[in-house]
Amino acid sequence: MTEPIDVLEALLFASDTPVETTTIREVLELDSPDAARELVDALGTRLRSQGRALQVIEVGGGFRLVTRTEVAPWLVKLARSRTRQRLSRPALETLAIIAYRQPVSRPEVDAVRGVNSEGVLDNLLERRLVRIAGRKDTPGRPFLYETTRDFLVAFGLRDLADLPKPEGELNIPDVSAPDGSGQAELDKELAAATDSSQQDPGPGGAELAPRG
Repeated sequence: MTEPIDVLEALLFASDTPVETTTIREVLELDSPDAARELVDALGTRLRSQGRALQVIEVGGGFRLVTRTEVAPWLVKLARSRTRQRLSRPALETLAIIAYRQPVSRPEVDAVRGVNSEGVLDNLLERRLVRIAGRKDTPGRPFLYETTRDFLVAFGLRDLADLPKPEGELNIPDVSAPDGSGQAELDKELAAATDSSQQDPGPGGAELAPRG
């Protein structure tokens, strides 16, 4: 007869997203979320005691079955033999701004970067690393962007509190300043950004990959 712990291992193996305790409880018909967490702990202990190459980690509000760091060198060799989708430097730069100052509008992102970020934002939306969180209550009502759970998973973060502490303050111009100075500053930035020579290359350019 299949044991609950075996079913849990299969669930974590088959899922491409973190599995939450409430889902584990529902699927396995357990008494409580605490019982689900105890089962996760038991699976982690079994994997360690057997010296398996897999481990259970908590990330993005749920649990995943991942490989141990000891086998990383062989995984790197495997990764090098594949064509991998990567994030460009502009994409990482934009993602960092959103992660630390979310929710944030495109005009605010443009003001910090000094270039038009429309293309790179579309790329991040397509990759499901950011999402639209609503609209800002300012003239034009621009969309507000925030990071997703896929972002947490891609960079191995449990939640946003795990983000590295920035060395300095990320200042975003107040584009809705009553005296219009903020908007004037932003208009100047956007005018320069619309010049074809300063358009963001989007998914092209130097490439970096998120943490695997």
